[in-house]
Amino acid sequence: MVLVLVIGDLHIPHRVHDLPVKFKKLLVPGKIQQILCTGNVCDKETYEYLRTISPDVHVVRGDYDEVDLLHCLLIVLPLIPIKIGVVHGHQCVPIGDLDSLSAIARQMDVDVLLSGHTHTVQAVEYDDRFFVNPGSATGAWTGLFNGEPTPSFALMDIQGPVVVTYVYQYIDGEVRVEKVEWRKESETLGGAPKSTVLPQSIPSPTPGSPQGNDVGW
Repeated sequence: MVLVLVIGDLHIPHRVHDLPVKFKKLLVPGKIQQILCTGNVCDKETYEYLRTISPDVHVVRGDYDEVDLLHCLLIVLPLIPIKIGVVHGHQCVPIGDLDSLSAIARQMDVDVLLSGHTHTVQAVEYDDRFFVNPGSATGAWTGLFNGEPTPSFALMDIQGPVVVTYVYQYIDGEVRVEKVEWRKESETLGGAPKSTVLPQSIPSPTPGSPQGNDVGW
């Protein structure tokens, strides 16, 4: 089992001062093996904060990140038997479009593609691949849509060919969690998304959710 934190679009300190306090209480050192960040960390102090959660941090450069801090525009990580790719998402046209993301995943030859930029959380199976957007961990403002983004991140529990993803959102002062499971061997039906997590579909926490004082269970 490998527990991976997927996080991005923090925009600290330019748009938001910090993560929600309840998120920071969940993200404690010693529980997470690896961090994959979709970019827009924006300052060295925030990057160093991520390293306190887990020393194994992989970050791609977002459109607001400084080049001297973050160089990589994409990352491919082989976690046998699956391959995970990470991009910020501003390369995707139209922004957040699944067909465009699927083309990027094929070019990178990955089974799971992590992307950000939209500040909207998503976990969806499409074209026999799995696409995860952790949204903005701070709920930072974006000009892509009206309204305030919902702070969110994701935890992926990788168990061989199975990826169990827990989507965390900070809604009305509480942390809500939803679980989405994807298997590499699964088949899509007609190329249509089989399961999607969006802010409006997040229910109240259910017994057994990985929620409490930290992310261990």
